[in-house]
Amino acid sequence: MNVATGVADLAREEGILFHDRSANAGASGVRHLVLVWLCVATTIAYIDRGCLSVAEKLIRADLGMTESQMGLVMSAFFLAYALFQMPAAGLDQTWGSRRALPVFAAAWSLATGLCGATHGVALLLVARFSMGAAEAGIFPSSTGILSRWYPVSRRAWVSGVLTSFMGVGGGIGAALTGFVLVYVSWRWMFLLYALPGLIWALGFALWFRNTPREHPSVNPAELAFISEGEKLSHQQRLDPIAWRTLLTNRAVLGLVLQQFFRAAAAIFYLSWFPTYLHETRGVGVWEAGLLTSLPHWTTMLGCLAGGWFSDRVLARTGSLRLARQGVSVASMLLATLLIGLAYPIADARLAVLVLSIGAFSAALAGPCAYALTMDLGGRNTPQVFGIMNTSGAIGSILFPIIVPKLVVITGSWDAVLTFFAAIHIVAGACWLIFDADRDTI
Repeated sequence: MNVATGVADLAREEGILFHDRSANAGASGVRHLVLVWLCVATTIAYIDRGCLSVAEKLIRADLGMTESQMGLVMSAFFLAYALFQMPAAGLDQTWGSRRALPVFAAAWSLATGLCGATHGVALLLVARFSMGAAEAGIFPSSTGILSRWYPVSRRAWVSGVLTSFMGVGGGIGAALTGFVLVYVSWRWMFLLYALPGLIWALGFALWFRNTPREHPSVNPAELAFISEGEKLSHQQRLDPIAWRTLLTNRAVLGLVLQQFFRAAAAIFYLSWFPTYLHETRGVGVWEAGLLTSLPHWTTMLGCLAGGWFSDRVLARTGSLRLARQGVSVASMLLATLLIGLAYPIADARLAVLVLSIGAFSAALAGPCAYALTMDLGGRNTPQVFGIMNTSGAIGSILFPIIVPKLVVITGSWDAVLTFFAAIHIVAGACWLIFDADRDTI
């Protein structure tokens, strides 16, 4: 059956249209605690992965590294992140999320601590690569969990909440790292940041269950509310799809390409943005940390707004194409416009503010992509998400390497900002490759 029609029909039949709370009256709400756990994990992960960009100038000076070497270190994380997306998705399906996700969290936390023990480029590369390999499992596991714990009508919203905490982690990490580095060395910073993930892993393993039916605190009302998503998933497909079939699917291709360009653009704030502020705006480490945190906070708000708005459009129209793809195309175009407006602004704070509004606009598309992997992927959500996020990680690998080369070739950061804006346009065009109302996975 047509996926969008199924969403609309189930919404009408089961009373789950947006703002209709009668359908989940009396539900126990354990699913919301599940979401909280996942949001905390996302925050910790983004603090750990993003702190390097704020400290990179200090690390470079201490270890005698060049900017190109640091670019390779930054990209090592995303190389591993790309390579291990699909293996992590497979491990999640084999072990179950209750076992797999704590293992991922413990592993990336230990790798974070290892970054603080390094005395050369080689070990730092190994530590960041290991960290990327472990963090590769976060979102394949998380999207699979959300597809089991939330109905279709809430998927963009919960995806928006989850992805907003990427911004929370990035924002907290940038501001906190700038503050921490005033008092401790970068080595102690990494060691301190390793602790929260280890604590989270233990707590999640003890509390979480793979499905709502397995959790002792879930009552029948909550099971009935969640089952709407299960019904639609079974109507789509009961059996797992071969990897080859997924890789040749038009909807998967569109999701893969938009993620490649969108992630490449987003990584600017987690990689070279503080250095850009140092070298073009003359701001110090602490102020750069504070200014760098702003796009992360607006990204958080954009994810929340994008998830809310996408589900709102879906409830009104019953069209996944309008609710997911239409919102995403508009967000990319608006982000491009705002980057262009920020370019000639001389004042660092005002320029960062305009760029941060652009980050808000770009973030509207994030929950749409996550929700579509669940809307169209069904039981294959971890694999579909793994393929999509692999392409995003590849984009994240290439951008930090390209940036210093552009600066060297052109002698300024102007080409970087032009490239940054152009990527958003291409990402918007990629959303038009498929039709979510007609294409299935």
